[in-house]
Amino acid sequence: MRIHAIELHRIGMPLVRPFETSFGVQTSREVLLVHVRTDVGDGWGECVAGVDPFYSSEYVSAVEDVIRSYLAQALLAGPIGGAAAVAPLLRFVVGHRMAKAALEAAILDAQLRADGVSFGSHFGATRDRVDCGVSVGISPNIPTLLDEVQTYIDQGYKRIKLKIKPGWDLEPVAAVRDLLGAGGLLQVDANTAYTLDDVAHLRELDAFELLLIEQPFVEEDIGAHAVLARAIETPVCLDESIVTTSVAVDAIEQGATSIVNIKAGRVGGYLEAVRMHGACLTRGIPVWCGGMLETGIGRAANVALAALPGFTLPGDTSASDRYFAEDLTEPFVLEEGTLPVPTGPGTGVTVREALVRDWALRDPLVLRAR
Repeated sequence: MRIHAIELHRIGMPLVRPFETSFGVQTSREVLLVHVRTDVGDGWGECVAGVDPFYSSEYVSAVEDVIRSYLAQALLAGPIGGAAAVAPLLRFVVGHRMAKAALEAAILDAQLRADGVSFGSHFGATRDRVDCGVSVGISPNIPTLLDEVQTYIDQGYKRIKLKIKPGWDLEPVAAVRDLLGAGGLLQVDANTAYTLDDVAHLRELDAFELLLIEQPFVEEDIGAHAVLARAIETPVCLDESIVTTSVAVDAIEQGATSIVNIKAGRVGGYLEAVRMHGACLTRGIPVWCGGMLETGIGRAANVALAALPGFTLPGDTSASDRYFAEDLTEPFVLEEGTLPVPTGPGTGVTVREALVRDWALRDPLVLRAR
């Protein structure tokens, strides 16, 4: 495959409701899209980095800069061996996994469209629909939270995930547990908001029979999560800490995590995500697909990934209308708590390029070989 051009599109999309985590409040999503033009056809990828470096050290402007200054030229210099060659070619740049993942996704989309193969088939999907959970941000008060959760229950979501932080944890979790009843699937996500000083407090969450507590401590501290896992009954799940398959295996062996959240952007791409899934599957560790407020472009790829056999827990693969009034592709619509796995070539969805132009925050940046 020869890549003729890499286009970077920066667009703005309002969210249907504010989304608050321990990092802050989002009312819109600024999205960086990668559009590759190759000798076998075009492909699209979505970067999951936020506009600010709060969730991750990567952010939209930095991603754009590292692609323009370093990564693009490595891919434009000559023919490449498809998407599998992307990670080795870009290894000379340390980190910047979200940037690399967006490029790999776009190239994989072009490659599989040309081959007539879907992402799901290429990854090894074993289901044609995936169970869906929903991530619920921090609310201004308990009644507002319960109203929002009830809306998602009525829509059919199979699992509720609550964002928590110090001062917003035991009370909202108790209220939602009462709403769901004993059999409802409920988990919490701390987004690194706690420390080891909070172990006794976090132990109180055991009373609510949660599926898991996700990433309570800073990502670099695998050992602290191992201490917590020994101290509480609620399973500990790592998210931000898991950046490569080798790190995932190390965390599992240390007893720091018994469940892994796999986000393709965070680990450097869908091909690494598939490898991570395989490593967890052979060790009997369940995985689930995390979400990053993706548009239909990223959502299509996530649904395909979540159809692999080791993804035994509902992921954050919500329907399009969870976040956006209008999506960049045909919308993903929830049916009985599930979303269909696209079967068309590549991601299996069609990018609405008119919307990309209408929502553009600036003209696309077009990169060609020097």
